[in-house]
Amino acid sequence: GMTSFKLGHIAEAITDFDHAEHLNPALTPYLWQRGLAYYYAERFADGARQFAVDLTVHKHDVEETVWRYLCQAQVQGAPAARADLLPVRHDARPVMSWIYKLFAGECDTETVWAQHQGTGRQEQFYTHLYVGLYYEAARDATHARRYITEAAAMQVVDDYMGWVAMVHQRLR
Repeated sequence: GMTSFKLGHIAEAITDFDHAEHLNPALTPYLWQRGLAYYYAERFADGARQFAVDLTVHKHDVEETVWRYLCQAQVQGAPAARADLLPVRHDARPVMSWIYKLFAGECDTETVWAQHQGTGRQEQFYTHLYVGLYYEAARDATHARRYITEAAAMQVVDDYMGWVAMVHQRLR
């Protein structure tokens, strides 16, 4: 499923993840990659459900919380997704703590950028990716495209989210 996703074959990725789940139902709360595939297949309700299940085992994961928000925002709009944003008490990654604050409405993009000026490549990548996704949820295609394109150009291929940025750029 992960290989199919990286190739941009979203329907095949979902089929592969479904097959893995069929073979081992205990995998269900660990199939966050299927949630991503659902998002790109525009199966947003399925994606929101997958991330909600994932959060039963990853309670403090900002990324899965944000992806649930992103799926909900496509169906209900960003204000409704924000109102239903699940709490995350602590994420050890400072960049993700600021991303959570952005999606929770506790800061703006300028504040997030200010926190990550001069940081490492990985932090810069995550800032670009999630600010781009934030703008996509807000239906601001121009800013979304800009930041996702910048994230994809960073070629962080040793990280699955680097592939997400590249797939996003190709599909959107």
